[in-house]
Amino acid sequence: MSYDIVIVGGGIVGLATGLKLQSKRPNLKIAILEKEDQLAKHQTGNNSGVIHSGLYYKPGSLKATNCINGYHELVKFCQEEKIPFEITGKVVVATREEQKPLLKTLFERGLQNGLTGTRYITLEELKVYEPHCAGVAAIHVPQTGIVDYYQVALAYGRKIIQQGGEIFLNHKVLKISTKESLNYIETSNKTFESKLVINCAGLYSDKIAQMSEEDSIDVKIIPFRGEYYKLKSDREFLVKNLIYPVPDPNFPFLGVHFTRMKKGGVEAGPNAVLAFRREGYKKSQINLFELGETLAWPGFQKVAAKYWQTGFGELYRSFSKSAFTKALQELIPEIQESDLVEGGAGVRAQACDRTGGLLDDFAIRETANAINVLNAPSPAATSSLSIGGTVADLAIKRFS
Repeated sequence: MSYDIVIVGGGIVGLATGLKLQSKRPNLKIAILEKEDQLAKHQTGNNSGVIHSGLYYKPGSLKATNCINGYHELVKFCQEEKIPFEITGKVVVATREEQKPLLKTLFERGLQNGLTGTRYITLEELKVYEPHCAGVAAIHVPQTGIVDYYQVALAYGRKIIQQGGEIFLNHKVLKISTKESLNYIETSNKTFESKLVINCAGLYSDKIAQMSEEDSIDVKIIPFRGEYYKLKSDREFLVKNLIYPVPDPNFPFLGVHFTRMKKGGVEAGPNAVLAFRREGYKKSQINLFELGETLAWPGFQKVAAKYWQTGFGELYRSFSKSAFTKALQELIPEIQESDLVEGGAGVRAQACDRTGGLLDDFAIRETANAINVLNAPSPAATSSLSIGGTVADLAIKRFS
């Protein structure tokens, strides 16, 4: 089967890329390959559903520009497609005096990223926004919202099909070879031929990239599991909308927080622990080969040496509900262990280079026959239409 472009990965970024390509160049023949029997099963389907504002990201970075642009595109798409969403706003709270300078830096970064309306609030105002929250300083970010990204991804997929695109489920990519400038993508069901491969494979994006590149890439995906608790229904009143801590600037995770979800309920979390397989949503899920690859990667060894104390704390919270509760009590002192029931978990595809750098920005790499999206963690769902547009533009240049 012959196509102009084959997109590997039926998550929200792959689908958004396909949708953007169709709108910009409807004459191109496009196929999306997804290894599962449904779309958006992994990172997208296990997303907490926050519409990110662009507060955290370095001004001018791909994350900042794509998040801010993608935010507006996402909101417009949801309005047009009648996908339920809310712009709720959120508070970011310093719970200790030493966090105040970090909060100030975060506030200034938000202003640089154009977040008008973001402001410091008094502790009295904090009690208006979140009556049960405690802290020593706080900012309010009005742009933040909530949505069900699984429903967004399915809507992308529906529009792709309606506009003549093709989506193939149960097609796991096994091999990519190149001959006379054409890609031959062998899957578990059939072989596809394309002029260009776009790799949006998420947790396996490095593996797909290695198939399409002559030289091995210098980045490996390290899977981090984020585990959540949920508040019992009779304790959901403790959280009105979204409550975030001041994040550790050296660690690419936002810390345990509270999120009211569009599909119902309030999530508390996540932590960030090494997953023992790339799709390891439970502690008991282990793939010795994948775990061995992670442990043998020089970059991960350097990360482990640098962040072992942070990592141990995250692991301890994974096994200790009381420790998890204690972390949550910094934001809401009233929270008790008995208020929490086990929630779900997601796995973040975090790219790590050989030198021990956890890639903070989105990473898109072009080769002669492929475009590889190698790092697209949060806020990729919020940014999906913008990332998709960025990748689509890179692809269209090849067909000019």
